Amino acid sequence: MTVSLPLVFVLGVIAWAAIKFLGVRLWVAVVIALFGFWLSHTILAPAIESGTRTGVDVVNGTNE
Repeated sequence: MTVSLPLVFVLGVIAWAAIKFLGVRLWVAVVIALFGFWLSHTILAPAIESGTRTGVDVVNGTNE
């Protein structure tokens, strides 16, 4: 049986845990999220997407 979780959900849980347990302030998390949106519109977006896909493939064991 395969369980699939969207990467956005996993990152959201990590952000919530950082705010709740590590004392990261909410405005810092918002600034980081906005920076991510800005970064997605730059020339680095394809490289970031490729690296993320490769990392997910390594974790899933599908990188052969």
